[in-house]
Amino acid sequence: MENSSTFSSVVSEFEGTLLKDADPFSYFMLVAFEASGLVRFALLLLLWPLIRLMEVMGMGDAGLKLTTFVAMAGVPESEIEAVARAVLPKFYMDDVDMEAWRMFSGYDRRVVVTKMPRVMVERFVKEHLRADEVVGSELVVSRFGFATGLVKGGGGGGGVDIGSSISSRLAKMFGDEPPSVGFGRSTSSVCSFLSLCKEQMHPPCTTNQKPDHAAVLRPLPVIFHDGRLVKRPTPSTALLILLWMPFGVLLAILRITVGLILPMWATPYVSRVFGGKVIVKGKPPPPASAANSGVLFVCTHRTLMDPVVLSTVLRRQIPAVTYSISRLSEILSPIPTVRLTRTRDVDAEKIKRQLAKGDLVVCPEGTTCREPFLLRFSALFAELTDRIVPVAMNYRVGFFHATTARGWKGLDPIFFFMNPRPVYEVTFLNQLPAEATCSSGKSPHDVANYVQRILASTLGFECTNFTRKDKYRVLAGNDGNVVVSSTMSSFVDQVKKVVSTFKPFFH
Repeated sequence: MENSSTFSSVVSEFEGTLLKDADPFSYFMLVAFEASGLVRFALLLLLWPLIRLMEVMGMGDAGLKLTTFVAMAGVPESEIEAVARAVLPKFYMDDVDMEAWRMFSGYDRRVVVTKMPRVMVERFVKEHLRADEVVGSELVVSRFGFATGLVKGGGGGGGVDIGSSISSRLAKMFGDEPPSVGFGRSTSSVCSFLSLCKEQMHPPCTTNQKPDHAAVLRPLPVIFHDGRLVKRPTPSTALLILLWMPFGVLLAILRITVGLILPMWATPYVSRVFGGKVIVKGKPPPPASAANSGVLFVCTHRTLMDPVVLSTVLRRQIPAVTYSISRLSEILSPIPTVRLTRTRDVDAEKIKRQLAKGDLVVCPEGTTCREPFLLRFSALFAELTDRIVPVAMNYRVGFFHATTARGWKGLDPIFFFMNPRPVYEVTFLNQLPAEATCSSGKSPHDVANYVQRILASTLGFECTNFTRKDKYRVLAGNDGNVVVSSTMSSFVDQVKKVVSTFKPFFH
């Protein structure tokens, strides 16, 4: 490595060097699934043997170009950019070679080279790997904003070899001062740039120097991510997902139907028959009585199922405070919901009235977070009661995420129940002592921050100051509000009345 007192530069291959996996096929599968749908996802998987054959036969970039065409032809460029912003970073981060990253981060100027279209990679390597520039192929986009599925090397026409074009662009970029070091595989089609570098290094990248953990840059963690798939869809995983889909849909419908029909006390027993599992830790408080007003259960927010699972564990219906969830989710909910308006005085009065009737569930993060982080807690709950019971909620699923920022939220519970063996963990903490509540003179913000810290400690998570708006700005480019027309709202209200009319006959 160059002496730190002189300006140094590095050019590194992305696939197979900064990432452990040299095959980008699974990332194109993610784009196909999230930006277009199941049909294109299945078609791309069907063509995988042909694509693989092209690579084995050494047909240059033909396999990669076919993959790009099938995954992106006719897809709006904005959708591809949205997937690259909200979905791909999580999977890239899981595949980063940290040893290669530590070496890469030690240089002053950092350039990443990729054989994937630049739009798929640029946001991640600049924001998370702290690269300065990205060199890759460019998508050809029609004047209407749709990807044609064709690529160009970046500076030439569609017939230019991607590797040659990348080398040409790097030569112009660095001019008379070539890069200090090049990281890459000698067998890669895009690594012809190595000949431009003063020094070449091939993976696995190792160094005898012990890193200074206080000085070495670290990748910015991925806190927010979207998309339905839990696992990166390699060919074998993608095939398994496709084969499971029909069974998963039927299983989800069956689970939801049984949950709506059966009384709450029977649900824990029946859920085991259908593959579900709930792990309970700690001792829940007794139900509210005439002598005691309701308890406010303050939960971490992992999925829309959090309050439902809590009610299942307690074997009684606990109303849940909601904000901006889909109307379909409200209809399917087996527990009462209290929709907030985000008008502080109105919401405070609603919560007080509900607590006077009995127990209530609130998730003060205001939105779900998949990663081991807790978003900032709203302090409103701390102002309204001193009977606060923190509950640490977490879940594990195998195939599909039960939350979305860009997709249709009404499908969230369906995707949750499509998983073969969904597992929920519910940990009850002790009710807050009086000295830890506002009754002892503490501010609502201090109480909220304290509850956030003890819940994070219980789960092994980290506390953040990010909010609901931060999440939706990153993932969807909006503030996360669900807009419902007055006609649809009226229709949904009628459906809810019908459902509530028939529920007593089932319970």
